[in-house]
Amino acid sequence: MRKTVADVMTPNPIMVTPQTPLKEAIKLLAEKHISGLPVVNDAGKLVGIISETDLMWQQSGVEASPYIVILDSVIYLQNPARYEKEIHKVLGQTVGEVMTSQPISVQSSQSLREAAHIMHKKNISRLPVVNKQGNKVIGLLTQGDIIRSMATD
Repeated sequence: MRKTVADVMTPNPIMVTPQTPLKEAIKLLAEKHISGLPVVNDAGKLVGIISETDLMWQQSGVEASPYIVILDSVIYLQNPARYEKEIHKVLGQTVGEVMTSQPISVQSSQSLREAAHIMHKKNISRLPVVNKQGNKVIGLLTQGDIIRSMATD
């Protein structure tokens, strides 16, 4: 029998909004022993995801964007927009300022194999699960869910 995302996902995951204070999200992650949270708008639609990786910026800081100055002209060796985004993550006070926007999601009817392939290919450890209309988060699929499923096969 072909397993689907619905067979192994965690239903009704804990979620936050972009307006959630960052300290509150960090506390949730620590207390619940989870590594990421879907971020939804007031209608419950997925707008982002916040993970431990996003929060690492708070502690690690950001290195200055490398540039050189030639004849009073600044030449950036990396994209300055990326540097600005990194600074936003370091200084962010709300989930919306730190989250990864436009996250990849799956539907509960998709095969577990397909979801695992997406996670492996994109190097992500969790996928929000949305309803058929794509307008509401109904679950969360993690690498741990997939491993536990493999153990019961």
